[in-house]
This record gives sequence, C-alpha cells and structure tokens, in this order.
Amino acid sequence: MHNPIVDEQPPTRLELALGSDRASLVILLILLPVVCWSWIIVMARDMYGPMTGASVWMMTLQWDARHVLLLWAMWAVMMAGMMLPSAAPMLLMYGVAARRQGLGAAAAHQIYALAAGYVAVWALFSVAATAAQRILSALLIVSPMMTLTSHPIGAALLLVAGVYQLTPLKRICLQKCQSPFSFLMHHWRAGVAGAFGMGIDHGAYCLGCCWALMLLLFVGGVMNLAVIAALTAFVAFEKIGPFGVYSARVSGGLLIATGIWMLLL
Repeated sequence: MHNPIVDEQPPTRLELALGSDRASLVILLILLPVVCWSWIIVMARDMYGPMTGASVWMMTLQWDARHVLLLWAMWAVMMAGMMLPSAAPMLLMYGVAARRQGLGAAAAHQIYALAAGYVAVWALFSVAATAAQRILSALLIVSPMMTLTSHPIGAALLLVAGVYQLTPLKRICLQKCQSPFSFLMHHWRAGVAGAFGMGIDHGAYCLGCCWALMLLLFVGGVMNLAVIAALTAFVAFEKIGPFGVYSARVSGGLLIATGIWMLLL
C-alpha cells in the first residue's frame, strides 16, 4: 500500500496553510468550532441567567430518552468545539499528503472522513460523560446547575487528573498527539474508510491524553464558560506547544496540590 508520507520531509508551515484542501479545512477548523462554541455560549448564558431559552430542558424532573439524548448532544457538541482546534496539525498535514497524491476532490472527502473518525471517538466519550452525569445527579453529587456539591469528590477528581498527568500512558498518548507526521507514517491507510479509521486511531490517542482533564468540567461546572475555555486553551497548548510532557508534569503537580488543598479545607 502506497504511503505518501514515507521518504517525505515534514511539510513546512506554508505548505500546511496553502497546500491542503482549503474549503474542507476552513469548515472543520473554523466554521464547525465556531458553531459549536456559539451553541455552548448560548446555553451557558441562559443556564446562568433566566433559564427560559436554550437550557430550559435541563430543569426537567423526568429524564426520559429525549432529555438524555439532549444531554449527550450537549456533551458531544462541547467536545467537538473543545477538541477539533487541537487536531489542526493532524488535519492540515493529512490534507497536504492527500493533495500530494493528486486526489483532487477526493482529498476533501478523506479529510472529512478523518475528522469524522476523530469526532466519533469524542462522541463515544460523551456517552460515558452523560452516563456519569446522570448517575452523579441521581446521587445528588452534581447539582441541577451541573456543578459538584461535594468538596471531597471534587478534590478526588483533581487528584485523579493530576496523577494521570504524570503516568507513562499520558506521556505516550501526548507524544502521539504531538507528532502528526510520525502518526501518519505509521498509521497511513488509503481511501475514505482508511481515513476514517485513522481518525479513530488519532482520536483514541487524544482521548488517552485528555480524558482525565475533562473530569475537571465537573469540578468547575460543566457549562462554566471560563472552565471550558481554559481547558480548551490548555489542551491545545499541551498538544501543539513546545513543552509537551513538561507542561503535563507541571499541570499534574498543580492539580495534585489543589486537590490536597481542597481535602484539607
């Protein structure tokens, strides 16, 4: 199977910006995150305001299938808005590789498939997050405003997230996320189905890198815009920035210290 990445030099930033399918990347890296964030902002402002608009369904006392589906959709949209920006290097580099193959319009289809596989992993994570939120709500550990009501449990989540930041699995997954060129060399599969599978693989590494950080949404408030924005920025910095594993170690230490401080309180 031909791999256009093998024996090639990593593309320059100019190639990444200009040599890939622009329309699909604009949609995936700009328009889609903007739409997701717009919905998040509207819901959050209504939730912490009159609760008469986009978030009114959260106040239901009857959590039937429709309301659970809405809760999952909230998580899935939030995960897409938070995680797609940090996948930009992978999508840009894949776009360059697909264009070098001379695929023409098919390159856009494969870029969409790669992104769909990546988002599918976070949609699956959203199922687990939805289940966790409903269980914690039933136990009165999470309030109707989607914040923890127990300081010890909040401290425990901080400690879990902090300890995980220091583990070998975190380091391995983060290194995979930081090296899209290496990932494409070792995971390349041709065609739309192959691109979708590569998206799932990359999403799995990203999930392994970031799942514990997502627990902090429960600590700070699931729909707290400041927490969502801070986590989005930190995930992007950790995956795209030059410090990588060192930033994970520092953040892990800070999370552990904060968790211990909360326990002492």
